[in-house]
Amino acid sequence: MKYYPAFLDVKNKKAVVVGGGKVSERKVRLLISAGANVTLISPDITDNLRTLTEKGLLEHIQRNYKKGDLKDAYIVIAGTSSAATNTKVAQEAGHLVNVIDIPHEGNYIVPSIVKRGPLTIAISTEGASPAISKAIRKEIEGYYSREFARYLRFVEMVRKKAMKKIKNDKKREQFLKSLASEELLDDLRSKGFSTVQKETLSSLDSIK
Repeated sequence: MKYYPAFLDVKNKKAVVVGGGKVSERKVRLLISAGANVTLISPDITDNLRTLTEKGLLEHIQRNYKKGDLKDAYIVIAGTSSAATNTKVAQEAGHLVNVIDIPHEGNYIVPSIVKRGPLTIAISTEGASPAISKAIRKEIEGYYSREFARYLRFVEMVRKKAMKKIKNDKKREQFLKSLASEELLDDLRSKGFSTVQKETLSSLDSIK
């Protein structure tokens, strides 16, 4: 099966996750971080999911799934230990549904993800090998350290500053391109964020 890659805006949209295990926990965390209103349906949940519930970050319905639980749901994830229940959820879901252990029963899959602040890198083998997706994710995690999260937040700020300060169109374009140069990214890896930050601000200040 081929998939169309997309990033979904789920802010303030209802998300229903059926199942309270470790895999569902990861899905719930991603949905919460994206701003979804998460409802979790499961008689048992992990300690971490219980903590999220106690903090008011999701609603937990402590029972098995039943027909009607998906009403008004924008996105659904079926992640129980029962294949029959997961299939039932997939059949009753009206919109986006992901079945964790049986991808072809849903209509979308969740890729392996590397998250570095505003940077999100998604890896997918279209279901051919989740293990390879995970291996590639680990490689990318090593290549894009958490320094990149700091740098991206800094770039967002310095870009706004450059748009106001640099009046010459050509000079402004050159400076903005330099923020994403291969040389600068190599410096970020070898010298660290603090050094790159100082050098970038110095470069901006020197532009007349």
